[in-house]
Amino acid sequence: MSELKRQLNSKATLALIVGGIIGSGIFMKPTYMANQLDSPLLILSVWIVAGFITLIGALSNAEVAAMIPETGGQLVFFEKMFGKTFAFSYGWASIVVFNTAGNASIAYIGATFTGFMIQLPNVSNDLVEKYHVLIPYVGHIYFLKDFGLKLLTAGYLLIFTILNVYSTSLGASVQKLLSIIKVLGFGLLICGLLFSGKGNWTNLYTQTAHIPFNLNTFGSYMACVSAVFWAFDGWNNITFVAGEIENPQKNIPKNLFLGMLTCIVIYFLVNVSYLYILPLGTIAKTPLAASTAFGIVWGPQAATFITILIIFSTLGAANACILSTSRVTYSFGTGYKILPIAGKEHPKYKTPANALWINLIWAVILVFSGSFDILTDMLVFVSWFYYGASGVGLFVLRYKWKKVERPYKVIGYPILPIIFIGFVLCFLITTVYTDFKHFFEGKIPVVNSFLGVLLTLIGFPLYYISNYFNRNKKSLR
Repeated sequence: MSELKRQLNSKATLALIVGGIIGSGIFMKPTYMANQLDSPLLILSVWIVAGFITLIGALSNAEVAAMIPETGGQLVFFEKMFGKTFAFSYGWASIVVFNTAGNASIAYIGATFTGFMIQLPNVSNDLVEKYHVLIPYVGHIYFLKDFGLKLLTAGYLLIFTILNVYSTSLGASVQKLLSIIKVLGFGLLICGLLFSGKGNWTNLYTQTAHIPFNLNTFGSYMACVSAVFWAFDGWNNITFVAGEIENPQKNIPKNLFLGMLTCIVIYFLVNVSYLYILPLGTIAKTPLAASTAFGIVWGPQAATFITILIIFSTLGAANACILSTSRVTYSFGTGYKILPIAGKEHPKYKTPANALWINLIWAVILVFSGSFDILTDMLVFVSWFYYGASGVGLFVLRYKWKKVERPYKVIGYPILPIIFIGFVLCFLITTVYTDFKHFFEGKIPVVNSFLGVLLTLIGFPLYYISNYFNRNKKSLR
C-alpha cells in the first residue's frame, strides 16, 4: 500500500483527466485521417466511435479503481486479476514503452511548435549520418536528427519532472491552471470558426469519392481509430494516482465520466469546425488544419494563436502524464525487486522522486532514438493490449471477488465491457496486419507494433533472473 498522501481533490482529479487526454492528437491527426478516409462523415464517426469505446474502457477501469484505490493503478489491478508475472509485464512495458514514450511524444510536439516561434539549434547532416545505428528488423536510429528539437523536448520533460519532484500539490495546481487555459483556448477555437460565417456546412457531408466497403477500407478506418486512440490516450492515468485522491470511491468514477465526456465533445466540435471551414481535400493537403482554418477566418496572424494553444495544450498534457505515470513506476519499484530504487520517496518532499527521475531518463533516451510517429504507434499498440486485458480482468474480478463490495459498477455490464474487449481485439489484429503490410510496401521504416512488443518481452528474462537471485538470497539466510 502506498504511503503517498491523499491530497488530490475533485477539481485536481478532473484537471488531470482532461489535461492528460487533450494534447497534440487533435492537431496532428486530422491531416492523416483525411488522407486515409475520403468521407467527412466517416472521419467524424471515428472520433465518436473511438471516444465511446474509450469511455467504456474508462468506466470499466473506474469500477476496479473505486474498489482498489491504490497508487499504481493498473499495475495493482493486474496483480489482483492475473498474478504478479502479468502485472510485471505491464509495469515493465509502462516504463520502457508506453508511459515514457507517451510523455516523450507529447513534449516533442510542444517543442516542435515552440520551434515555430524561436530558432532551435541543429547539427549538420554529415554528423547525423555518422552517428547512427542500424537495429535489425527495426530500422535506422538517428540520434542527432532534429537535435535542437530533441534538446528542447528533454528540457520540457526536465522542467515538469523537477516541479513534481518538489511538490505533488504544486504540480496539481499548475495542472489546474493549464487545463483551464486549454479548455478556454479550445472554446475560442471552436466558436471562432463555427460562428465566423465563412465556412460551408456542405463540407461536412460531401463525399470526395465513393468508398467501397472492403478489407482495405476497414483497415483504413481502423488506422484512423488507432490515430484517435492516441488522441484519447491518458484516460487511465487517473487510476495511477488513486492512492492520492480524496474520496476515490466517488471522485474517480464521477470525474472519469465527466472528463471523458468533455474530451469527446471538444474533439468532435473541433473537427466539425475544421470541416466547416475547410473541404476534406484541403485538410488532406495541409500540415495543420487548425492553423489553416483559423488563418482563413482571422488572417495570417491567427497562426500565432494556434501555435500558443498547441504549446499550452501539449505542455499541460505533459505535466499531467509525468505526474501520474511516475506512480506506476513507483508502485513497480515497491512491488518488484528488479527496480527497488524506483519505490523510494524523497525524504523531504515525500514525492516519488526516484520514479520521476527514472521515467525522465528513459523518456529522453526514447526522444533521441526515435521520432513522433514511431513513438505514438509503438505505445498505442502495446498500451491498448493492456487496456483490453483490463477489460477481461473486470470479468475475472467479478468472478473471483463476488462478495466484495463495489462502490461503483460499470453501466451496461456485461454487454458494454464485451464490446470494448471485442473492439480492442479487432483493433490489435488490424493494426498488426496494416503495420506489416505498410512495412513490406516500404511506407514505414519500422514495424512499430513489433518494436513495442520486443521492448516488452525483454523484461521477462530480467524478471526471472531477478526472482532467481532473490530466492537464492533468501535460502542463504
